[in-house]
Order: sequence, then C-alpha cells, then structure tokens
Amino acid sequence: MGLGPSLSIRQSQQLVLTPQLRQAIQLLQLSNLELDAFLAEELSKNPLLEAPSDEPDEQPAGDFVADEEGNDDGPDDPGADDLIMGQADDDRPLDRDWESEALETDSFNDVVTSGGSEEGFDFDRVEYAATSLAEHLIDQLHGASGDVGDLARIIAEALDETGYLAVPLEQIGELTGAPMTLLGQALELLHGLDPPGVGARSLAECLALQARAADRYDPAMARLIDNLDLLSKGRTADLKRICGVDDEDLADMIRELRAYDPKPGCQFSGRPAEDVTPDVFVRRTRAGFAVELNGATLPRLLVNRRYYQELKSGPQDKASRAWLSECLQSANWLVKALDQRARTIVKTVSEIVKRQEGFFERGVSAMKPMTLREVAEAIGMHESTISRVTSNKYLLCDRGLFELKYFFGSGVASAEGDGAAAEAVKAGIRELIDAETEILSDDAIAGLLKNKGFDVARRTVVKYREAMGIGSSIQRRRMRKIAG
Repeated sequence: MGLGPSLSIRQSQQLVLTPQLRQAIQLLQLSNLELDAFLAEELSKNPLLEAPSDEPDEQPAGDFVADEEGNDDGPDDPGADDLIMGQADDDRPLDRDWESEALETDSFNDVVTSGGSEEGFDFDRVEYAATSLAEHLIDQLHGASGDVGDLARIIAEALDETGYLAVPLEQIGELTGAPMTLLGQALELLHGLDPPGVGARSLAECLALQARAADRYDPAMARLIDNLDLLSKGRTADLKRICGVDDEDLADMIRELRAYDPKPGCQFSGRPAEDVTPDVFVRRTRAGFAVELNGATLPRLLVNRRYYQELKSGPQDKASRAWLSECLQSANWLVKALDQRARTIVKTVSEIVKRQEGFFERGVSAMKPMTLREVAEAIGMHESTISRVTSNKYLLCDRGLFELKYFFGSGVASAEGDGAAAEAVKAGIRELIDAETEILSDDAIAGLLKNKGFDVARRTVVKYREAMGIGSSIQRRRMRKIAG
C-alpha cells in the first residue's frame, strides 16, 4: 500500500456537552438562594422571561387564560362583609376623608401608622449594624487629643480581629517616629477602653486587664495569671502554694478567669453571620415522611409568550428574528431545566430519607453508613449528579437543620448487620463521656460501645474522639480536678 494523502470516513462516538446541558449541570449544584441570583441575571438578559407575581389577583402574562367578563365571584373585601352584615357602628358615608378628620386630634405619624394609605415607620426594621473593633475603639477616643490620642488611634488600627496587638511597639515607633514613652501612654489609654482586654500582647495580659476592670486583680490573682502554664497542667497544689490561698479561694479565682473573654475583639467582627435557609422540608405524615421543596426560596420563571407573539408579529429583519427565536429557545430550556432540577432534588432527598429513616425516627444513633454511589444506583443517576444535588443544600426536619452531605459517610460494623454510621458512633462516644462519673479510658469506651452493638476498636474511638475535640482521659481528669 502506497504512502500518500487520502480521504477516509470513520464513525465514532463521543460525549459533547451542549450549552444547555452545561447550564442544567450548573443549576443542580446551586442552592435556592444562589439560584435566585442566577435567575435574576437571566431575567435581565432575556426579555421573554418573567418572574410570576406574588399578588394573587394578577394574571401572569405567560398564561393564555381569557378574561371572563361579568365574573363577580371574586372574594369580597373583609370590610365590605362587615358592612353588609350590619356590623358598622354608624351610618356615616363611606367616602369620608378619614385622615383629615383624624388629624384634628392625632398627629400625622399616628394617623399613618394606625392604618392610613402610607406606611408608617416601623422601628422593628431597624437593625444594629455592628462596627469593626477599630471603629468601636476610635469612637471612644474622640475626647483624646494630642500626640497620645493620635497614637492610640494608630494602635487601634493595628489590632488584629481578636483584639490583640501583634505588632511590636518598637515597629510602630519606627513607622511613626514617636518615642516609646508616648507609645506606652497611648497603649495604656487603649487598655482602658471597652471591651476590657483589648490591646493586650499576650493571653496573660488580656486576662489581667479584664481582672483590673472587674476590680479583681489582687496579688493572688496576679500570681495565678502569671502561672497559666501550671493551671493548664492541673497542678493545683503548686498554684495554692504560689498564690497563698486555700482550695476554696483557688476554685473561686479559676471560675473568675473562666468568665473572662480570651478574645475580646471577636465580638466586633466585621463579617455578619450568614443565615442558613433550608432548601428541602421533611415532614412526618401518617403514610411516612414527605419531602417538599422550600417554595419560599424556590425561584420560579414563566415564558412570556404573549410578548413573544407581539414581537414576532411586528416588523423585523433576519437578525431580529434569529435573536427572538434564540431568546424563546433559551427561555423554554431554562424553565425545563428548573423543573428537572426540582424533580431531581426531590427524588434524591426521598431516597436519602428512605435509607436514613432510622435517623428521622430515633435520632443520630440510628444513622447508617451511606455513599453517593448507593443513592445514585438506587435512583438510576450518575454519582456525580448526586454529588451536585447534595452540595450547598440543607434539609429541615423535626430534628433540626442538616446539610445533605451530613447523611453520607463511612461507618463501622454493628449488631444489626447493616452497620452504623460514623456520626452514630460519635454520638455514642459523646453520650458515654457526658454521662461518665469516673473518667473512662478509650479501651473502656470501646468496650461499652460493643455492648451497644458498635463493633469498634480503641484506635477508632481515639480518631472519633479527637475529631470531636474531646480530650483524652488524662486531660479530662485534669480538667475535672481544676473544676473542683
């Protein structure tokens, strides 16, 4: 066979992700709130898309229901019902100017707030906007003037988010050219501001500042704060000797220290806490558990076909017709993708509820190990699809608010045969430690868990205990001794 250029036909198959398929995959992994922001952008780009109005009396433009003339079967105004039933107090005409008469005796704000056409000022809407720590401190320095006040403001700006001064004073002195005496006075001025403990350079100094603010900084407390390392090791005998106090006084001093805030600046964090909104509700019914999407946060879209017909019937060139056809196709596909997304979420969560029914009935101790692959095979979808569905989504049930990823995880063998989820084992460990009268070792905890049906080894107990942030038996015994 000779070598040379030639033409040949070959048939092959390959997966091609169309723009519509990419969009459907993207919608799956968005939460309801993230989806709302995405659809707001789509609404601004596509004139054929519209969000249905929340007003029950408004007819959506996307529907083709003909207006029925002479239909007076609509709901009457509750006020009209009272008048018809004779519940009015007098026979005064209905077209009276109630606001002008009320203004003769009441203020304008009273009239508007009590039911006028304009909305009165609602003080419940006013929310306190937490300022940053630096702004909070600078607000307290308005009366401080001169070089000391200016340096105190500079130091306030240099504090980290926990309220500590991590930058050495010498470095601030090099940058500002101020002598150390003025910097010391500025730092002392900052130490007297609210909250107590800000501007400290160590934990001991932070606790000492708070003890001074509470008028509890006596020589014994000073020695206790200077020996925090002995307190962490539980050497109470050495602390009593160093502080010169008895058991009762030492326990009282330790309780005082525990009441202080080791990070006083965190309460002025500039990042507001984000509220988690559930995407799915799981309700208990007579027939079992029902899965329902959160309609309050679930965005809805309609295709405004009436507007499409108006644009199509008007004069337009070839490019305009192509653009209009593309908008209609994109709008139809997006509405179908949203419907498919909702069905996929409900189908996936229903399978999760079915497999974790013990959790919804009895709690975390009845959770079973479950993987994404098992759910995917049960509902006939790909594992990556289930991973996208369960990302950034939350479930609300009688037992609280949980992320969908919470229900997936490995487990250990159990007496029931199906195994027990890692969360169930963690719950069992925490229950045993919370109820212990004498400190249990990891071997003892493993033995008690086996009596409950969890076949776990000591190293498994250690791994789960450390993951929950629970100390070892030695550490727990030391903390109990310190607590008295």
